[in-house]
Amino acid sequence: MIFDTIARSGHEEVVYCHNPDAGLRAIIAIHNTWLGPALGGLRMWNYRSEQEAVDDVLRLSKGMTYKAAVAGLNLGGGKAVIWGDPGRDKSEALFRAFGRFVNSLGGRYITAEDVGIDVNDMEYVLMETEYVTGVHQVHGGSGDPSPFTAYGTMQGLMAALNVRFGDEEIGKYSYAVQGCGHVGMEFIKLLRQHGAKVYVTDINQAAVRTAVEEHGCEAVGLDEIYDVDADVYAPCALGGTVNPGTIPRFRFKVICGAANNQLATDDCAKLLEQRGILYAPDYAVNAGGLMNVSLEIEGYNRERAMRMMRTIYYNLSKIFQIAKRDGVTTAEAAERMAQERITTIGRIRKPFMGNQPPRFLGRLRNG
Repeated sequence: MIFDTIARSGHEEVVYCHNPDAGLRAIIAIHNTWLGPALGGLRMWNYRSEQEAVDDVLRLSKGMTYKAAVAGLNLGGGKAVIWGDPGRDKSEALFRAFGRFVNSLGGRYITAEDVGIDVNDMEYVLMETEYVTGVHQVHGGSGDPSPFTAYGTMQGLMAALNVRFGDEEIGKYSYAVQGCGHVGMEFIKLLRQHGAKVYVTDINQAAVRTAVEEHGCEAVGLDEIYDVDADVYAPCALGGTVNPGTIPRFRFKVICGAANNQLATDDCAKLLEQRGILYAPDYAVNAGGLMNVSLEIEGYNRERAMRMMRTIYYNLSKIFQIAKRDGVTTAEAAERMAQERITTIGRIRKPFMGNQPPRFLGRLRNG
């Protein structure tokens, strides 16, 4: 039953959103609001079943709670998914219907872009609710968060390289990047700017060709990426690619990428440690996009956003120190760091249900 699932996952609220006139089937999951309103992206994906959609939104929203906590933000964790084909099912009516559901939550959940969604889709959501981030600059937003997520991932990468190899010289090492989407391509560009050797793969062959022809990468097959003899594996697509089936094939020394939920199970962190592979916890590494859009609530400032994203390096360094000090995996260390902040700060802040909703300062509504 869904109630049993929610009880096990610790979620505060799960909302099913259905509007048959707009063709909307969506789920909004609010995991935790102890630190503030739940902020998390909207994903559109052609799920194989309702259960798969539920599992995805619950897992992703919990990850957002930890991401916000480790990043030092006064935000909770939430996520939303629309069940549909982003290449076929998008419409103004769909996103405006979704926006009305977001608005009904009164600010407990703030949405943003994720897989299958772009800034144009957010324009329609903004027509129905102010609780939207990642909107175009003309509305007081910051636009596409992908470059910021990629930049933050580079900060995490440097911290991981320093721990594993004793230096931060990105160009010295080779990288197997899985995923050439918005974030993955931005990350690839940054790696190539440092002169690094980069192997790429993606289900979208046009994106792979762009990486090869425009950025000088080497393409490999979807399954072959796990066998590449590279120093770093960078998952930048969907989650679960680090699993009991792929880990024995790895020759990588570091795992650091922008994808969410990279580990298929909690046990995978221990398997990586046993093989001497340093894992940079995903929600600490990919927090740059969240940091960036979080500033839209107070009034966006790009310089402040870039400065904030540089703290990812220090957050990862602290996680690695905790893991070494306590004799735990880096995944466990990241969770301890997140839970400690949620508990200690949460004690002096009430769950967001009883607080005033956030106000988006300096934003122009609907142009």
